[in-house]
Amino acid sequence: MTPQHDPMGAAIADYHKHGRADRLRVLSPDFDEDEMPVDTLFRTFDAMPPLEQKALGHCSGRVLDIGAGAGCHSLVLQERAIDVTAIDISPLSVKTMQARGVRRAIEQDFWTMTGHFDTLLMLMNGIGIVGTIGRLPYFFAQVKTLLAPGGSLIIDSTDIRYLFEDEDGHIDLPTDHYYGELTYRMQYRQVKGHSFPWLYVDFDTLSTAAHAAGFSATLLAQGDHFDYLAKLNVAE
Repeated sequence: MTPQHDPMGAAIADYHKHGRADRLRVLSPDFDEDEMPVDTLFRTFDAMPPLEQKALGHCSGRVLDIGAGAGCHSLVLQERAIDVTAIDISPLSVKTMQARGVRRAIEQDFWTMTGHFDTLLMLMNGIGIVGTIGRLPYFFAQVKTLLAPGGSLIIDSTDIRYLFEDEDGHIDLPTDHYYGELTYRMQYRQVKGHSFPWLYVDFDTLSTAAHAAGFSATLLAQGDHFDYLAKLNVAE
C-alpha cells in the first residue's frame, strides 16, 4: 500500500501528530456513507469495549496483532510484558505505531506472514480481511502455518443480519451472496483508498467453516450489538 492510497494511515498519522483528525469517511455501495472515529484507534484499555478487554486477557506467549492500526492493543500487551508483534499493511500506521512505542511494528501482509505464534489476535472485526465466505479455507490454512502447537486465534466479529430488518421485523437477506460480504472504500481528505471486500461473519457460520478446516471454535462472550468474541484452536 502506498501513502497516496492509505487514507486510514493518513488519518492515524494526523491524529498522532495533532491530537485530532478530520473525518475518515467509510463508503459502500451497500449502505449510506459512514465515518470511523479516528480517536477510537488510540483508546486506552479502560476505554475499550468489554469484548476487547476480555480478548486481551486471553493473549499469552508470543502474540501477533494482525491489522494493528495505531497499536492500542499492542501497547496494552507490552505493558503486561507480553511479547507482541504488530503488523499492518498501512505504512503510515506502522510508522505511527513505532513512534508511539510499539517495539515490534512491521509493515506486513497477513497472507504472506511467516513465523510461529502462541496467539493470533484479530480485533475490530480483523477477520474482515478474508473478504468472502469462500476464502475462509485459505484463511484457516494460513492460520495453521502461523500458530505454534497449542496456540489460539482470538477474534471478534458481528452478525449484521439486523441491518436487513425492516420496520415490521422482517429480515430480507440477499440471495446471491452471504449477507456479511460487503465492499468498502475509505477516504481521508483527498487521500482515496482502493475498494476492498470485507467480511462480517456470524458465529455459527464461522464455527462450521472452522470445524471443516480442522479447528475447534469456542464462543467466549457476546456483546450488546450482535457482536461476539471467539477463540479458535487446531483440533486435536
